[in-house]
Amino acid sequence: MSNYRTRTVDSLAEIGQARWDALLALQADATPFLSYAFLHALHESGCVSKRSGWEPRYLTLWQGETLAAAMPLYLKWHSYGEYVFDWAWADAYQRHGLDYYPKLLSAIPFTPVSGTRLLARDAAALSALVAALHDLRADGASSSTHVLYPPPAQAEVLRDAGFMLRSGVQFHWLNHGYRDFGDFLDTLEQKKRKNIRAERRRVAEAGITFRQLPGMEISSDDWNFFTRCYNRTYATHGSTPYLNLDFFLRIGAAMPENILLIVAERVGKPIAASLVIHTADTLYGRYWGAIEHFACLHFETAYYQALEFCIRQRLRCFEGGAQGEHKMARGFLPQRTWSAHWLAHPAFADAVEHFLQREAGGVETYLDELNERNPFRRI
Repeated sequence: MSNYRTRTVDSLAEIGQARWDALLALQADATPFLSYAFLHALHESGCVSKRSGWEPRYLTLWQGETLAAAMPLYLKWHSYGEYVFDWAWADAYQRHGLDYYPKLLSAIPFTPVSGTRLLARDAAALSALVAALHDLRADGASSSTHVLYPPPAQAEVLRDAGFMLRSGVQFHWLNHGYRDFGDFLDTLEQKKRKNIRAERRRVAEAGITFRQLPGMEISSDDWNFFTRCYNRTYATHGSTPYLNLDFFLRIGAAMPENILLIVAERVGKPIAASLVIHTADTLYGRYWGAIEHFACLHFETAYYQALEFCIRQRLRCFEGGAQGEHKMARGFLPQRTWSAHWLAHPAFADAVEHFLQREAGGVETYLDELNERNPFRRI
């Protein structure tokens, strides 16, 4: 640690885009969600702020003016927007007259996507970053520290540093060199294949067509319409949207090469939209909404249109987001995810450790059951 200067910062502007993205480019499991453009848009739009319960506390290590290591870190005053659920832990603290919040959280806000959380130039900087995190978590300012959706190798690093590991399940679609959507369908069991064709036919028979807009082609009217759809989805579920139009406009301007907007239209009028983020290798399903209801419109807009894009662009993987066993019937297979947790209170840490041990057995059984329901034909 003597070779590094440690700083916590509340804005990426204090680091600078060139430094942040140069460090990110060295990471094996980086995603667009950890880019300066995406994270800074969250901050500048107000979606991530003290007011929203996400106080940036980025942990950084420096050698002179060189950023040697860093990690996204937030002081959290609730557990919304995380997708790794610890509400029961918070409730247990409250029932015993203890404060669970604030807690320290390393995650991409509102984004359950696996990827690097510990950014480091080399092994020495990585070790120093973990040591700095240990010092930070032990300062007594928070009840606990949580790292969500790290890649397996970093989960192991955190376990060796005293964190407890927790596993979860997501559903991902893998491209096995399909020539077109029909080629993909031919690999599914007959019933699954028949159901998907029926769903797509119902949408087509309703007179609904689609536009797939790369980031550079998305107009301000398109962004306004998409935000209307996004807000409508949250209102339907009685929830408050995490993101706003300002955020969408910012990422549209700053990272258009990573964005695809899928717009559903009927009689020339837009009725639904889906926003996905992608690299040259992977597509990430993110946000969807509609202002009119039609049978199977969600599946077509949020999944089948995106799958066609993956096949056409030869993307390797489509990560469908959190939860959703219904995705298996559409060719998505279960994948294990990780999170790491450290609690300062010894008795609660012991209780959570026992809970995680029991939960891990249930996750293993769940994965076995899911794999037995593989939707693909046995050849």
